[in-house]
Amino acid sequence: MKQFNPEQLSDIQNYKLLSGSVIPRPIAFVTSKDHEGTLNAAPFSFFNVVNNAPPMIAIAAQRADGERKDTAVNIEQTKEFVVHITDEMNVEEINKTAAPLEAGDNELDHTALTLINSEIVDTPAIREAKVRFECKLNQIVVLGSEENGADLIIGEVVMYHIEDETYFEDSKINPNELKPVARLAGNDYAKLGETFTIQRPES
Repeated sequence: MKQFNPEQLSDIQNYKLLSGSVIPRPIAFVTSKDHEGTLNAAPFSFFNVVNNAPPMIAIAAQRADGERKDTAVNIEQTKEFVVHITDEMNVEEINKTAAPLEAGDNELDHTALTLINSEIVDTPAIREAKVRFECKLNQIVVLGSEENGADLIIGEVVMYHIEDETYFEDSKINPNELKPVARLAGNDYAKLGETFTIQRPES
């Protein structure tokens, strides 16, 4: 078995080992806007649920050479955002928003995604998502260095939007209807695939 000391690796080597090992990762498609109302949209695969009472999700937005992601700066300014679950139907359009653009250039203008109003937050959402969460900022935690660390964004879900066909009774989600897409490494993605059930031990 190979062994590596992360302190002896470059940042990109650590990234490759982590992102290639911790798979599959759900993809959050985040809409946010700055204090002037300029909209931003971007996908993040360093993303997961972190609490249920109250309901909270977390997204890590990596920094590069001291530059913060627009998403992190916007959320810090307005204290709100919307998270959409990436699925088989919207992944191609969402991927277009990852292209490098000039500051102020709206990523959604380069897609066929449709903007719609949210119920509680002022940040708009996209129609082409079977599940989305309106979120209020709980806190931002800086991980690692100011230069090349990450902004860990923790948000509280204040409104759920679930497509009818994706919703089971008793607050359950039908994964076969959701058809989530997950990130692997590089340009590789995964669909839900085969599932199986293991009962938890009772004692």
